[in-house]
Amino acid sequence: MTARVAILGCGYVGLELGRQLRADHDVVGVRRSDPGVAAIEDAGFEAVQADVTDADALSAVPDVDWVVFAASSGGRGAEAAREVYVDGLRTAIDHFWDRGDAPERLVYTSSTGVYGDHDGGWVDETTTLDPQTEKTRVLAEAEHIARERPVEYGGHGTVARFAGLYGPDRYRLERYLEGPVTAGYLNMVHRDDAAGAVRFLLEEDHREDVVLVVDDEPVEKWAFADWLAEQCDVPFPPKQTKAERLADSDLSSTATRRIQTSKRCSNDLLRSLGYEFVYPTFREGYRDAIREFTAP
Repeated sequence: MTARVAILGCGYVGLELGRQLRADHDVVGVRRSDPGVAAIEDAGFEAVQADVTDADALSAVPDVDWVVFAASSGGRGAEAAREVYVDGLRTAIDHFWDRGDAPERLVYTSSTGVYGDHDGGWVDETTTLDPQTEKTRVLAEAEHIARERPVEYGGHGTVARFAGLYGPDRYRLERYLEGPVTAGYLNMVHRDDAAGAVRFLLEEDHREDVVLVVDDEPVEKWAFADWLAEQCDVPFPPKQTKAERLADSDLSSTATRRIQTSKRCSNDLLRSLGYEFVYPTFREGYRDAIREFTAP
């Protein structure tokens, strides 16, 4: 089946998703800025300039079968996050599902930050959420809207809960090679698999309420940094405990909570549905970055 797809907030993951879908589906990407629109066009699919919080602007987007809400608040604070993730998501759902030719389903991209701290324990889709910051509380509220509001219109909403994204332009090698590296776990997913998992959920018509999108192997930051240094043939980086990092008086309250948060995310559900990772662990995912770093 050829589907009509709108990717709202077509940024880092959305562009890759559009590239993966464009051969078999009619895809339109939506961004609010001129450079964003140009990036969509460069990726090879249709672009519409619109703000997800503006229902009138969204009228320029054609009717679609699937809506992917992947908008970002641009790293700003909780108020900006609420405007995009809560108000913008609600606006987009109401706008598209009020149409005569309404979509069948929504996929909303969220974050594993909604779990809060689990002292290094495992979490999955059944784990109770415990967001620790105002921004992650906003994300948890948006997840509820994504699951419940389409149902009011006869549609369906799925939350794709992303672990930490990495990939082209986001490998951040220097952070781990130069240090100091603070103790804790890394839960990661390569950009191509983040997009690939959303594509898989749509094309295979998996309608779970929530799917955790993370690779096979959460890794301790110190172990990851030493592995990376070894692969790049540089000295092991300096390290610090959480207590040492938290002793920094310049830390914001958000940064403090992030350091205190520790968990390991399970992809058992996504695997059981049949998704095959392109980059099952960081070892495969960082191969290109290491090759570039070590090139003569």
